[in-house]
Amino acid sequence: MPPGRIDVVATPIGNLADLSPRAREALAAADVIAAEDTRHTGNLLRQLGVQRPLLSLHDHNELQRREELLERLRAGARVALVSDAGTPLVSDPGYLLVRAAIEAGVTVQAVPGASAVLVALAVSGLSAERFCFEGFLPSRPAARRERLRVLRHEPRTQIFFEAPHRIGETLEDMAAEYGEERHACVARELTKMHESVYRGSFAQLLQIARDEANFARGEITLVVAGNESVDAAPDDAFVARAYELLAAELPPSRAASLVAQLTGRRKSEVYARGIRPHAAPVAQEGEE
Repeated sequence: MPPGRIDVVATPIGNLADLSPRAREALAAADVIAAEDTRHTGNLLRQLGVQRPLLSLHDHNELQRREELLERLRAGARVALVSDAGTPLVSDPGYLLVRAAIEAGVTVQAVPGASAVLVALAVSGLSAERFCFEGFLPSRPAARRERLRVLRHEPRTQIFFEAPHRIGETLEDMAAEYGEERHACVARELTKMHESVYRGSFAQLLQIARDEANFARGEITLVVAGNESVDAAPDDAFVARAYELLAAELPPSRAASLVAQLTGRRKSEVYARGIRPHAAPVAQEGEE
């Protein structure tokens, strides 16, 4: 029997009318739907008039569910993968399953649709020519500021997700690290009844946050202008520090590659500067 297929299905981020006919067909045809929250997806299916078996797939059980779903796929099952809202795998579970399915020779196809990342970028008024998605920043203030120091020289438009109770602190940290005049956009409850989009400099957004009671409510996507200053090129100390931070979590070659992309330096140069402080000591006379 030929292996089955995974359909990575985008679901609405707020407005049910944004679900495509193709997405509804994929959900209705699935032998099982792997959902981040079965209650949430069950409610979506009821609104669509669709009844299909649901299986939870979230951050805490993906390793275990992966093997179960791979067995079903090898037996010819058709699996629809969904998150609570938007396009799966974007700051949501599913990567481990998709990667394992591809390695097992299972067909993986996307059923495109809504994405808070692209919706926020489209309404931000900021450049969409080149952009990068950074997901959620660290929740701890010190780690968040450290990450922003790495990103402040990034020339591309940056997109983040942020929890409503942290958006004020994040804007304050960005104003401190990026400068109060850098422009940004806070988009909340996109496509929903209470959608609100706030645009301006960090200084202006912080004032809005103090004045607007609903500013820190709902789902928030933050879009930040890239660094356009002519003297934005990071210095050697920044390059070495960025490499040090990333190399603590990633293989050295991968860390050097990411720093090179962020800074415009050559990968070999980043690697050389990054390892210089840790180079082996020069052998003294009589040592081998």
